Amino acid sequence: MKENYVEVPLLQQREIEIKVLGPVIRAFAEEFGKEKTFEVAGKALKELSRNLGKEKSLDGGGLENLKEKCISKWNEGGALEVSKKEDSGSVLSFDVIRCEYANLYRDLGFGDIGTLFSCDRDAAFLEGFDPGLELVREKTIMDGDPLCDFCYRKKG
Repeated sequence: MKENYVEVPLLQQREIEIKVLGPVIRAFAEEFGKEKTFEVAGKALKELSRNLGKEKSLDGGGLENLKEKCISKWNEGGALEVSKKEDSGSVLSFDVIRCEYANLYRDLGFGDIGTLFSCDRDAAFLEGFDPGLELVREKTIMDGDPLCDFCYRKKG
């Protein structure tokens, strides 16, 4: 980060991003069709997340580093309410039972693209962070489920 920059919590970053990109994505969807726009935007957002996962400031992969460097950042300011399920050497699983990201997108009128903008990026981030880990998730609050069921685990 540049010397004169101020660290911004991820939830606030997402608010800034959606206020700029949300209207752009909607305008492109109207002009070129929702399916193609979401495909292209999703591809770009996933690549951005994959590259963020590779950042040297994260000091490599592993479940412990994921928990300490990443999940803690995603939860800054109480953005997530989490119920832990398993935290071992090979598995980190938890349910998110309150998600301020989902609330943010809905409150700003972008609930319809919240999954594209946030949830769909999670696996790509992990690919960049540690290709030896995988994310298994079947439910998200963003898609109307009562919780997000995260399970990060070592492959194999």
